[in-house]
Amino acid sequence: MIGMAKETLSRMGRPPETWGLLAEFTTPAAIYHACEKVRDAGYTKWDAHTPFPVHGLEKAMALKPSPLPIFCFVVGIGGAATAMFFQRWTAVDAYPLIISGKPLFSWPAFIPITFEFGVLCGSLTALLSVFGLSQLPRLHHPVFSSERFERASDDRFFISIEASDPKFDLDATRRLLEGAHATHVERIED
Repeated sequence: MIGMAKETLSRMGRPPETWGLLAEFTTPAAIYHACEKVRDAGYTKWDAHTPFPVHGLEKAMALKPSPLPIFCFVVGIGGAATAMFFQRWTAVDAYPLIISGKPLFSWPAFIPITFEFGVLCGSLTALLSVFGLSQLPRLHHPVFSSERFERASDDRFFISIEASDPKFDLDATRRLLEGAHATHVERIED
């Protein structure tokens, strides 16, 4: 308990570290052009925050396609193959029952379970992959400490650039964002 208190005091005595910069824009066109400028400047650890989807913003940010569909397809097909194999093993090898002269491996009867298990595996993969790729759950993000950022869900558009970006320089990045016609640029502390 005393060790935790000393660690907390030592952190409180330090000046806060810069997490990055947050720039505010008023229109979708303004944030679109600002994203192009940030992308062209070579930044890699940054994000755009908008109250509604802005058409083409992913191209302006040069976002790569998500690997999520590939994950879901591969695991879904694997799950379907596993279900079909397990049903075949059960009906032919483990518990062979001859009923009314039907063949042991009557595959049409196995289709519903195969399909459902494939869908189940694909959907669970989608859920877990979204959490993993989005780095969730994250209960607090440094941009939430900005009072202006509350308008990101109402009528303002924001770009946040992290200080951990290799190209980040506080003054140069601020000039870039101001040159992109940001109405307000603020330093976010971690």
